[in-house]
Amino acid sequence: MESIYALLLGYALGSVPFGLILTRAFGAGDLRTIGSGSIGATNVLRTGRKGLAVGTLLLDAGKGALAVWLAAQWWPLAAPIAAFGAIVGHCFPVWLGFKGGKGVATALGIALALAWPVALACAAVWLAVVAVSRISSLGGMTATLAGPIAAWALGRPDLVLPLAGIALVVLWRHRANIARLSAGTEPRIGRKG
Repeated sequence: MESIYALLLGYALGSVPFGLILTRAFGAGDLRTIGSGSIGATNVLRTGRKGLAVGTLLLDAGKGALAVWLAAQWWPLAAPIAAFGAIVGHCFPVWLGFKGGKGVATALGIALALAWPVALACAAVWLAVVAVSRISSLGGMTATLAGPIAAWALGRPDLVLPLAGIALVVLWRHRANIARLSAGTEPRIGRKG
């Protein structure tokens, strides 16, 4: 039962669409009709409201971290299950017809709460990939894939499977980005189109 409770807690927290809430509250319109239609920080940035994008990034990361932290207080062994629930909730929120964000910020918050050294390794990978490629989606996917590898390398084999599951969800949500990367049409940071 603890695993079920943790999964439901994670899903409930993860499914709060902060990007949509912030853009509506501050008059930036319905985020689902802008850019990719995603509710995450990258799409919020497309509204031209950098402050809202930063707020979305922090809140999306925070909800992932909070889900793990609360589960760790109540059901310590089920914290990784709450983590998985949070990423599924963010990417597939019931309130929005299961069309949510792509999960990178939430995955970072989850990694911070599970094992901060793993999160730092993922953040370093993101920075390095984005610095070289100037492609945000590539950085996010690579950083998420680095999670289970970093967990193994840093002596947390218990987190390899949960972080691998999270990486698979994030990759699934990036299917269109992967297709554009293959076609050479994925937008670069600082360039239009």
